[in-house]
Amino acid sequence: MSDEEEYSGSEEEEVEEVVETKPAPKQESRPSIAGEGDPEFIKRQDQKRSDLDEQLKEYINEWRKQRAKEEDELKRLKEKQAKRKVSRAEEEKRLAQKKKEEEERRIREIEEKKQRDIEEKRQRLEEAEKKRQAMVQAMKESSKTGPNFTIQKKSDNFGLSNAQLERNKTKEQLEEEKKISLSIRIKPLSIENLSVDKLRVKAQELWDCIVKLETEKYDLEERQKRQDYDLKELKERQKQQLRHKALKKGLDPEALTGKHPPKIQVASKYERRVDTRSYDDKKKLFEGDLEKLNKDFLEKVWSERTDQFKGRQKTRLPKWFGERPGKKKDEPESPEGEEDVKAEEHEEDDEPAYEPEPEEEEEVVEEEEEEEEEEEEEEEEEEEEEEEE
Repeated sequence: MSDEEEYSGSEEEEVEEVVETKPAPKQESRPSIAGEGDPEFIKRQDQKRSDLDEQLKEYINEWRKQRAKEEDELKRLKEKQAKRKVSRAEEEKRLAQKKKEEEERRIREIEEKKQRDIEEKRQRLEEAEKKRQAMVQAMKESSKTGPNFTIQKKSDNFGLSNAQLERNKTKEQLEEEKKISLSIRIKPLSIENLSVDKLRVKAQELWDCIVKLETEKYDLEERQKRQDYDLKELKERQKQQLRHKALKKGLDPEALTGKHPPKIQVASKYERRVDTRSYDDKKKLFEGDLEKLNKDFLEKVWSERTDQFKGRQKTRLPKWFGERPGKKKDEPESPEGEEDVKAEEHEEDDEPAYEPEPEEEEEVVEEEEEEEEEEEEEEEEEEEEEEEE
C-alpha cells in the first residue's frame, strides 16, 4: 500500500510538471502506455489527471475572479483619489481666497486706524496750539496788569508731568508730532498771480512775523534765566533753614540737607567719654545683642572664678597616731597616704583628682567622730546586756 502511495505521489508530481510545461498531453502516448501496463492502473491515472485538470481550472477561474475584483477595487480607489484631489484643490483655493480677504481687511483696518490716530493727533495739537496762543496772550495781558492767581486743573496723565510724558515718547512719535505741528503752524503761501506791490507787502508781513518770533524767543530765554536764578536762591534759602533746624536739634549742620534723613543717635552727645564703637555696634544693642553681651560677660566671670578655685592653696590634715577611727579595709594610714594614692591614680588614668575643700574635710572629721561615738555607745550597751545576763 505504501509503495502504491509513493508511486502515485511521484506520478502526481510528474503530472503537475507536465501540466505546467505542456498544457495539452498527446493522445498517442496513451495507447502505447495502455498496451504496456495494467488497464486499471491506467484508468486510475487518467482519473487523477482529469481531477487535477478540473482542480486547476477551478483555481484559475477563482484567480481570475479575484483579479477582476482587485482591478475593480483599484479603479474605484483611483477614481476616489482623483475626486479627492479635485475637492482638495477647491478647498485650498477657497481658503487662500478667504485668507487674502482677511489680510486685505486687516491692512485696511490698520490704515484706517492710522488715519484716525493722525486726525486725533492733529486735532489735539491744534487745540494745544490754540491754548498756547491763548496762554501767551493772557501772559502778555497779565504782565501788564499784575500776577495771575488762577490754578490750572491737572489732566489725567497718571501723575506724570508734561516733561516726563515727552521723554517717554519714541522717536517716531516725536517726528510725527513735529510734522503735524509744522503743518499747522507753517501755512502754505499763495503767491501765485500776485503783483510786485503785493509781493513786497507779503515779504514785509513775513519779516514782521520773524521779528515777532525772535522777540518772543528772547523774552522766553530771559524768563528762563530769571526762573533758574530764583530756583537756586530758593534752594539756598531752604538749605540755610535746614542747617538752623539741625543745629537746634543738636545734629550736624549738614544732617538734614542730604538726600536721606539723618541716622538715629543711639548715645547722648553730652557724654564725657567718646564712644569708640561704630554705628553698627551701637545699633545691635537695640536689636537684642545686649543679652548676648551679658551672657559672654557671665561666662568670662565663671571661667575666671573656676581658674581661681583650681589654683587655690590646699591645706592638709594632721597625721593620726595609731589606727585612724572610721578607717576601712585597704585604705592608707593617713590623709597624706590618700593623696599619694590619688596622685598615682591620676598619673595612671590621666584624670583630675578631686580634693575636698577645708569645710568638707571638717564635715568628714565630724562624721567620723559621730560614728565613733555611736560605736562606743553600742559596745557599752552590749557590755551592759552581758553583765545583766
